[in-house]
Amino acid sequence: MSVKVSDHVLQRLREWGVEQVFGYPGDGVNGLLAAWGRAGDEPRFVQSRHAEMSAFQAVGHAKFSGRLGVCVASSGPGAIHLLNGLYDAKLDHVPVLAIVGRSHRSAMGGPYQGEVDLHTLFKDVASEFVETVTAPEQVPNVLDRAIRTAYARRCPTAVVIPADVQELACAAPAHEFGTVPSGLGPSEGTTIPSEESLRRAADLLNSGDKVAILVGQGAAGARAEVERIAELLGAGVAKALLGKDTLSDELPYVTGSVGPFGTRPSYELMRDCDTLLTIGSSFPYPQFLPESGRARGVQIDIDPRTIGTRYPYEVNLVGDARETLRRLIPMIRGEERGREWFDTVGDNVRRWNDVLDRRARLSADPINPEYVARALSPLLPPDAIVTADSGSVASWYARHVTLRPGMRGSLSGTLATMGCAVPYAIGAKFAHPDRPVIALVGDGAMQMNGLAELITAAKYQDRWADPRLVVAVWNNRDLNQVTWEMRAMSGAPSFLPSQELPDVPYAAFARSLGLTGVRVETPEDVERGWRTALEADGPAVVEFLTDPAVPPVPPHATWEQIEATVASALKGDADGGSMIRQGFMAKVQEFLPGPLEK
Repeated sequence: MSVKVSDHVLQRLREWGVEQVFGYPGDGVNGLLAAWGRAGDEPRFVQSRHAEMSAFQAVGHAKFSGRLGVCVASSGPGAIHLLNGLYDAKLDHVPVLAIVGRSHRSAMGGPYQGEVDLHTLFKDVASEFVETVTAPEQVPNVLDRAIRTAYARRCPTAVVIPADVQELACAAPAHEFGTVPSGLGPSEGTTIPSEESLRRAADLLNSGDKVAILVGQGAAGARAEVERIAELLGAGVAKALLGKDTLSDELPYVTGSVGPFGTRPSYELMRDCDTLLTIGSSFPYPQFLPESGRARGVQIDIDPRTIGTRYPYEVNLVGDARETLRRLIPMIRGEERGREWFDTVGDNVRRWNDVLDRRARLSADPINPEYVARALSPLLPPDAIVTADSGSVASWYARHVTLRPGMRGSLSGTLATMGCAVPYAIGAKFAHPDRPVIALVGDGAMQMNGLAELITAAKYQDRWADPRLVVAVWNNRDLNQVTWEMRAMSGAPSFLPSQELPDVPYAAFARSLGLTGVRVETPEDVERGWRTALEADGPAVVEFLTDPAVPPVPPHATWEQIEATVASALKGDADGGSMIRQGFMAKVQEFLPGPLEK
């Protein structure tokens, strides 16, 4: 039997070390599916419930493994469904390859069923590389370039293979004009800034009295170096949400997340610093950085295209974070630096932790959503992987979930798309089948995508050495983040036809699939609910009935936002009285003296 193009595609993926492909079948990829059968399901085909989920699973796999995520979909509708996940990969700088089927070449350009112009469809999301294979000789070169580009640019790429091409006999490119041979293997080497630019950066940092460091996911491989330079500079360290697992939240100078879901100490750090060092972050909210002209800045990033895009840095260092810091640290004069700023940052962090503890313990109807997140932190296994969805749950994750060394965490940081946490978690389980994974999900995101992907978790749980996958649902029957944005930004009361959600029995649905399902209705049962889910011998759903009137208070609420929120209550907001009381009680905790007595 001759080797077909479809067989060679799977062989090439195996040669690149791809162990699983997340996909949904369709007639546009029938040739590939047949090849999977001939290959003994290697690489493993992971079937989602929806092609969009396949893309999210590929993103989650790539985020938590550091390796290429691969997804596959059929022509037309399947290809279209991939877009949201691929945009998530593009904006969060994640290497993902999409392999997409298409109608026969003879139907291309015609009004054929399911036929769309895939190059036009993908030309933005896969702007670094999108190509259609029209001849067998193209396969090695096109796949190699797509994969190499995805790694090098940390981006999504797309390869389109028409259905009839998949069935053609494989042919290697000949040694002749008009063919392009290709070889395996990613490019090696580390980018390092020049000695002159490192010296300029060191001089700037040494001249600062109040240094702030902002880290993102690009600093993940430089944990020890970031800690060392922070200690030498006497700096506080704020974390972009994508960099939450870069440093331990327990370090006394780590101020936590920065931005609209950030902490008060991070806001104060950026407000009061005179020097800013940004490492591996394209943080998208310039209003939460120092005012232009107030602080001098140094940026370290591996991608020259992101340099200087959020703040007017004086020195831009293009290079790998770890190797750049290793060369920069010996130039830092830490022994000459006073500790007043360092001590102030630590005091602010300790006080904020007391504030968060008080907020989490405030009464609510029925359960305070902040308490749900805070109760999880001490129960997290040391090797836990945490995924968080978009919405108000991202605020509780950012502020209350303490990630310690060895733990991982991520969310849709830049696209901020809903419905990613559960498929991320499934992708993480395939990347690390021996580690427990916890997905934090709002009820809106759970109804959007999460319920169906519980079926995927149930289907594959036997493939994971540690079968624990905990899905925690904040059930408040409200699209809560948008509701609060309407109040704070527009002064509009909650519009129930758009914001109110059905009360779905999430735990009961999990039990109907043979999974563990726990419904928690009182604060006294929150810890028990977490423990039951974390001790289950397979995937589990723990559903918390939480109060939608508890606000995700930003680190610095403007008078305009406060006035708009009060105005929304006066206009007849359904939760008007409760939201004002809860908002007042949450804010007043910042002004109470001393820690909460246990």
